[in-house]
Amino acid sequence: MRQGVVRVAGHLGELMQGRLGPSGPVALVSLPCPVLAVEAWHLPGSGLSIHGSGQRLLTPTRALDLLDRLDLKLSGRVVLSASMPAGGGAGASTASLVALALLAGANVPPPDLARACVMAEGASDPLMFGMPERLLWASRRAEVLSRLPPIPRFDVVGGFFGEHRRTDPRDMDFPDISDLISPWRAAARARDATALARIASTSAERTLALRGPVGDPTARLASSLGALGFAIAHTGSARAFLFRPGTVPDNVAPRLRRMGFSGIVQFAAGGQK
Repeated sequence: MRQGVVRVAGHLGELMQGRLGPSGPVALVSLPCPVLAVEAWHLPGSGLSIHGSGQRLLTPTRALDLLDRLDLKLSGRVVLSASMPAGGGAGASTASLVALALLAGANVPPPDLARACVMAEGASDPLMFGMPERLLWASRRAEVLSRLPPIPRFDVVGGFFGEHRRTDPRDMDFPDISDLISPWRAAARARDATALARIASTSAERTLALRGPVGDPTARLASSLGALGFAIAHTGSARAFLFRPGTVPDNVAPRLRRMGFSGIVQFAAGGQK
């Protein structure tokens, strides 16, 4: 009989991502997505086997590495089910590690869990923290570089476009975003949704110009849909359109499907005081 079910929410790309200076760390601000998640459950037994419900979410070697770093034990069959694609830039890998740790009874502060995840997989999204959109996060270091003001509410519509691409922790080929941090902080303090969406779009455009894909339609779609701006997975296929609350067009999902988007979701982000 399976033992419990844990659920770890993912994200839909990043509101910003890039280097902090030419030789600085890779830093990001996640766009948390409560409707995309990894669910996991455990069936007791001998040994340890990991099943990804058709996706290669977590290898037994990486699972055992994480458990060892957290001084945890777990045996039997672990079943993982992700509502986002692996390599989509929606946190499937990190969410799987966090779910495994929770199944094994982890009771550690989020920074300690984050460090264990980075040691196990080389990079990590800040999914173990509450309100990750308020963290400037060094994903290869498991380090909170700065805490950011809350952002106003956005209605978000998005999905996945193009090829999925898993994160390579050795990949440091990202544009410089050091000039965007202070404007982001000021716009968040002012609750200026238009300015925040513009900054997110700027960060996305820099990454698309540097890393491709060539001809990505996201910026054009954001304009035609009446969105304030857009965000992307800076590694991966996730794309997100940022709207003022109550302004999402009724026909947005079929329009995105016609453009080749899959896995379309709608949710609210931000809005905390």
